[in-house]
Amino acid sequence: MKPAHVAIIMDGNGRWAEARGLPRRAGHRAGVEALRKAVRNAGELGISWLTVYAFSSENWSRPPSEVNDLMGLLRLFIRRDLAELHQNGVRVRIVGDRDNLQPDIKALLEEAENLTAGNTGMNLVIAFNYGSRDEILRAARAALKDIEAGRTGLDALTPERFGAYLDTAGIPDPDLIIRTSGEQRLSNFLLWQAAYAEFVFLPCLWPDFSRDDLAAAIATFSERERRFGGVTAREAAL
Repeated sequence: MKPAHVAIIMDGNGRWAEARGLPRRAGHRAGVEALRKAVRNAGELGISWLTVYAFSSENWSRPPSEVNDLMGLLRLFIRRDLAELHQNGVRVRIVGDRDNLQPDIKALLEEAENLTAGNTGMNLVIAFNYGSRDEILRAARAALKDIEAGRTGLDALTPERFGAYLDTAGIPDPDLIIRTSGEQRLSNFLLWQAAYAEFVFLPCLWPDFSRDDLAAAIATFSERERRFGGVTAREAAL
């Protein structure tokens, strides 16, 4: 069975550059090229939803020069690739906190969403200025406001209802989460949504992530048995 929704933690740009004696910015530029290929490959492999962890809310603590480079690459990616994504029927959605973003960055993100809103091909979700704990806290505050205002009751706040307050409202939970670089942690990514996701950790650094790597991760997913807290038919018969 193929995953409908694949989420990727794109890790290893800095180490890729360091291994080649290059500045970190070179690794990030190579990472953008890898992202471009990953979007194309995911579409060709029949993936309906692709979510990528582009910039976390913790990444602001990096050196200002690196943050500026990353912002520049985001601008470049949207300006250069948005038309092609739109032409190919890709719908772009952004998750993350936009309140304190620079006006031009916020405008670019809104442009990407608005231009592609009517597309019905693959869905590309970009997690930008995103942190799952922050997302859950913002959702809890919004839910509390509705309860205090009498718009909903405490007893009505089911997991499904709470999910509607998250940045990912209307987006299916990921079936498969891939992380490159050999690290084996979520790093504050989709903590709520990953409750029943399968995980594949790859040793390759993100700029080296290939179509074969994506296909191999999908194949690994297909070999697993998803129980969602239940039991298999065989176990139920015992």
